[in-house]
This record gives sequence, C-alpha cells and structure tokens, in this order.
Amino acid sequence: QVQLVEAGGRLVQAGGSLRLSCAASGPIFRNYGMGWFRQAPGKEREFVAVISWSSDGTLIADSVKGRFTISKDNAKNTLYLQMNSLKPEDTAVYYCAVAKGGVMLDGRRYDYWGQGTQVTVSS
Repeated sequence: QVQLVEAGGRLVQAGGSLRLSCAASGPIFRNYGMGWFRQAPGKEREFVAVISWSSDGTLIADSVKGRFTISKDNAKNTLYLQMNSLKPEDTAVYYCAVAKGGVMLDGRRYDYWGQGTQVTVSS
C-alpha cells in the first residue's frame, strides 16, 4: 500500500510560480510511474505530467509544456511539480498518483492517489 500526501498549493497571481510536492510512504518500486493530474470545477480530471521512478523519463501535457516540470527525489520518496508562468486556467485541485504499471497517461491506470492540493491562479 502506498500513501501519498501533496503539499504546496495556494493562491498565486498570474505569471507566478509554485512548486508542489508529493511525499510517498510505502514501497515505490523501480517500474512504477508517478504522475500529476488536475481537476478544475466542472471539468474532467486532466493528465499533467508523469515520470518514471527508475529513470528520468517524463511525459508532459501539451497544455503545460514549457511551463511545468516534473521531477523526483528517490531518496526522499518525493515527487515534485514546478509550475512557472501560471495562468488562471491552471486553477484546479492537483493530485499526485502512482501507477504500478509504469509511465501512464490514463488516470484509470493509476493505483494510488493523494488527497489533492488546491492551486488558485488569480488574474
């Protein structure tokens, strides 16, 4: 069983930056993928980024490419999402998740989820 706890969400002005973190407890195996998703009010959950736990391989959604960076600290079992040049449309609850099957884009393929952290970007 893996437990995930996100942190770092808050209110920020457009153009600003935030770094989200996700602390994982429990076994994270080399073949796992760890990802970030977001869900805005009234919208479906959206893939943001994913990283392979065993390598630096990443996939980033087109909507955030060039602005968001996903990274990890294996020693700390922690996942990060650096968000720059934030826009009001980035406002959402951000979730981290673990996929035992590796790097996945589909949220339905993820096995463990955090409780989410709210990011609000004001214009």
